[in-house]
Amino acid sequence: MSSEDNFHPPSPPAPLPQAGEGSSGTDSHPRAGEGCVGTNPFAPSPLENRKKIKETIAQWILGAVAVALVVPVVLILGYLVVKAWPVLSVSFVFDNPENRMTAGGIWAPLVGTFFLVLISLAAAAPVGILAGVYLNEFARDNWFTRSVNLAVMNLAGVPSIVHGLFGVGAFVLFMGLGRSLLAASLTLAVMTLPVIITSTREALASVPMSFREACWNMGATRWQTIRTIVLPNSISGILTGVILQVSRAAGETAPILFTGAVFFTPVDPSGWSSFFPYGLDDRCMALSMHLFTLATQVRGVSDEYLYGTAVVLVGLVLLVNGASIILRGYLRSRKRW
Repeated sequence: MSSEDNFHPPSPPAPLPQAGEGSSGTDSHPRAGEGCVGTNPFAPSPLENRKKIKETIAQWILGAVAVALVVPVVLILGYLVVKAWPVLSVSFVFDNPENRMTAGGIWAPLVGTFFLVLISLAAAAPVGILAGVYLNEFARDNWFTRSVNLAVMNLAGVPSIVHGLFGVGAFVLFMGLGRSLLAASLTLAVMTLPVIITSTREALASVPMSFREACWNMGATRWQTIRTIVLPNSISGILTGVILQVSRAAGETAPILFTGAVFFTPVDPSGWSSFFPYGLDDRCMALSMHLFTLATQVRGVSDEYLYGTAVVLVGLVLLVNGASIILRGYLRSRKRW
């Protein structure tokens, strides 16, 4: 049998199925737009929905915690103001205590508090800021620097009464200042130094290192870089420590109890001496000490008088904090990074 007898021509190709033909009567691959009617390709997946639910729950929990922190403060302030409302007036602030401190106003202890805060701030702020600058910008990582950092942290945790006893030994007895306004102010300055040093270091560390490197590449010295670049960009953080110093110094009683505070001292009701009644070597009254004395040692003091003194003390701290926070926000808004 020849090869020509075994040759069979190829069968023609099967025709393509037309529309409506096939095993199911439809095309197995639908055209664009078919089979997707009513679905959103950008709709979140079930996993994303669960993440969103968890995020919402976390937001509600954090919001409840924030409200739980704010509500007690508002309630306490409201309670104090309601109790003190009968005595709150201009004369209550600018009059001196009378009738063995059972009547009158609180001008003498208020002025003493201003003096204590301002003098302690003048003593603590420069030393604390310069110490923070040295520890963050100049000090090497050695045993001395670590010892100083450890001392600063330990000093921040010392009770205020211990600071008061230190002030008695260091300023009243050793330096011979006696029980005076200056000794009490220096004791408060020592107590608040750790806060200022720590906040200064953190503020300086927040300035990017690239700022310093760019300044050094321009030929500036280390001190010129700190003075013109680092400090201006960290001033808002440094003010945080100063704010805390003012708040704590205004409300402390134990450090000044043995170093310069006095039970009562007369102050001129008018004239220049009413605004500057104390010298550096004089003993002074303070609002915190005055409130403690009224509550524990003076009989016949009305509740309104006690609550009024507390409201003025809290208001003084809030006023200073508010002014400092506004200034800090203004300085922070001027940053270019």
